[in-house]
Amino acid sequence: MILLISDLHLQEERPDITRAFLDLIAGRARDAQALYILGDFFEVWIGDDAMSPFQRSICQALRELSDSGTQIFLMHGNRDFMIGRAFCKAAGCTLLPDPSVVQLNGEPVLLMHGDSLCTRDEGYIRMRRYLRNPLTLFVLRNLPKSTRHKLARKLRNESRSQTRMKANDIVDVTPEEVPEVMQQFGVRTLIHGHTHRPAIHKLQIGDQAARRIVLGDWDKQGWAVQVDEQGFQLGAFDFVPEPQLALPNS
Repeated sequence: MILLISDLHLQEERPDITRAFLDLIAGRARDAQALYILGDFFEVWIGDDAMSPFQRSICQALRELSDSGTQIFLMHGNRDFMIGRAFCKAAGCTLLPDPSVVQLNGEPVLLMHGDSLCTRDEGYIRMRRYLRNPLTLFVLRNLPKSTRHKLARKLRNESRSQTRMKANDIVDVTPEEVPEVMQQFGVRTLIHGHTHRPAIHKLQIGDQAARRIVLGDWDKQGWAVQVDEQGFQLGAFDFVPEPQLALPNS
């Protein structure tokens, strides 16, 4: 069994999501051969050298899962593209390039975060290209931590503001881009996140049936794709509420 998740946006301000993730890796993921995290694992990441105690605790939880025998693969998202090899080494996970083709259930499957498919959002694509440039990354990683924090807050606020103002079709994937990319990589299954619109889309590429599986973001509930002998299953699950302490009888 293999699990794929995306868009958890882990942050201290959402302990419910953190608990749900820790429950997943203490339960289902322990029985999995591999766990794939397809980007935006953290809400923000300003560098491996600037991990907060919260982020270190997540790193340790991943290491424990890795040590238990589950392989962990991590892909950059648009929120955490500065995750580096130091974090991955400490967490016991492998950093996957975006896009990547992997073998799942005996077929080649294309994995992506999904933001590069949103080509109609031209301003975002230009910014993405600039931020992922190796020279830009080098400069960013060598800025003072306080400057990186300020820049991350600025970029996050601008992203939220611009997303609210853009039409829905602009911030979703470009329909024509999907079959083109799938043909380029020779696959009939694509799995990605980013758009926060979970669904399984049936496609036709040439004379062959294909599918695009979109993972949902973790907000009101969690989402995962489970790959096993039953095939590819996209499903949601509710967060377990935090246990309430019983009040003593007065």
